[in-house]
Amino acid sequence: MKNFFITLPRNLIGCFRGRMLVWQFVAILLTFLLVRSGFDWFYFRSTRDPSLWTLMFPAAPIGGLVPIILPLLLIVSGFIATNPRIASTGWAIGQAEIMGSLISSAYKAVTGRVHPAHRMGDNISTSFRFGWLRGGVFWGWPSSHTTIAFAMAVTVFTLFPKHRWLGVTALAYACYIGLGVSMTIHWFSDFAAGAIFGSVIGVVVGRSFGSGQTRYAGQVV
Repeated sequence: MKNFFITLPRNLIGCFRGRMLVWQFVAILLTFLLVRSGFDWFYFRSTRDPSLWTLMFPAAPIGGLVPIILPLLLIVSGFIATNPRIASTGWAIGQAEIMGSLISSAYKAVTGRVHPAHRMGDNISTSFRFGWLRGGVFWGWPSSHTTIAFAMAVTVFTLFPKHRWLGVTALAYACYIGLGVSMTIHWFSDFAAGAIFGSVIGVVVGRSFGSGQTRYAGQVV
């Protein structure tokens, strides 16, 4: 718990330094290209299938519930099993989620992107309302579901380099969440940017907590 609070400000700042900041500019540039090229609108029109909606819509509630349940489960399990590595992983994932929510909400607060309509209509994929809170912080660019999912997944991937199956499983989950919301409540570029932002957060948090987990390396997770 102590490490969680001590590293939170430093890790948050770390997402805006050096290569991590460059990757955020990459996400912005990629969004510009996807929007201006018309790919977002093309992707939207290509994924308006009822059966696809049924398959992908669960990504939204799952992507909202797992970030709440998973870290709490790991922290409590680590405490009960007297396994500090499991507990530390829970705190790391929890920090990544908080940072993902803060960063994605901050971007949403100033970009104000209009979210896709549920039915086909006019092309609103290029509609942004730049300013402060013109579009709120719950909808828009980037996708918070995706940002948080990839922050969690890349944190796990970074923390357990010798257990790649954990990282691959986590990344598969993140891809389902991201692609799922991109086909239902978000534009494709919202997903693409969220995946990059989340990966940046995951690398920063994973490296930070990983340096403190070396003393638990002998324990099985």
